[in-house]
Amino acid sequence: MIDKSSPIPFYYQLESFIKDQINSGNLVPGDTIPSEREYAEAYGISRMTVRQAINALVTEGLLYRKKGSGTFVANKKIEQPLQGLTSFTEDMKKRGMNPTSELIHFEIVPASINIADELHIKEHAPVYEIKRIRLADGEPMALETNYLSANLVKGLTEEVVNTSIYAYIEEKLNLEIAHADQMIESIQASSEDARLLKINKDHPMLYIKRNTFLQDGTPLELVKSHYRGDRYKFYIKMKRFE
Repeated sequence: MIDKSSPIPFYYQLESFIKDQINSGNLVPGDTIPSEREYAEAYGISRMTVRQAINALVTEGLLYRKKGSGTFVANKKIEQPLQGLTSFTEDMKKRGMNPTSELIHFEIVPASINIADELHIKEHAPVYEIKRIRLADGEPMALETNYLSANLVKGLTEEVVNTSIYAYIEEKLNLEIAHADQMIESIQASSEDARLLKINKDHPMLYIKRNTFLQDGTPLELVKSHYRGDRYKFYIKMKRFE
């Protein structure tokens, strides 16, 4: 496995070998990999070289360490394109995963000044406040809070919220969703995130704020989401214009 006559650095050869084992299914999520000592003795390389390879795979998100237990194969991250506007439900179904939601909170509340400003409505106007845990194949992925004007999106129910809000808006209300502005930043899990998503406090998270608009420019919703950093990554294709 380690070709000592090759000009390729030993750490990179080991890194590639472990990565191939993961991609081929010989190592699956949750598996424990051999210790640094075991790799070093098996292939006649230093523990520092082994550590360098494993650190690279941890940084890449293919492995994770658990203090006192060892190093494990991580769950594969879900890749989410930044182009295109889809709901969580639509996106998970495209990936062959079963999307579900656990509704924590659903009620009509008076809009705060900040929410009113985001939705271009009057302060204290009625808005739906919807808080859900979003799951894929039964695993918690994100904590999501939506705000929509109750005067614009009429008749919203818990049943609709537990299926697809976008489908209801487009198919039942005949409103055309056009585009969204999205902001992403890294944060650490709060105590609430940790409790609801079954992760450790200060776990890496992706905070996403989305403002969605109808075809005529009317603000439709404000969404604030906390995605698990160990299960999600975002990508975008960029073109160079002459």
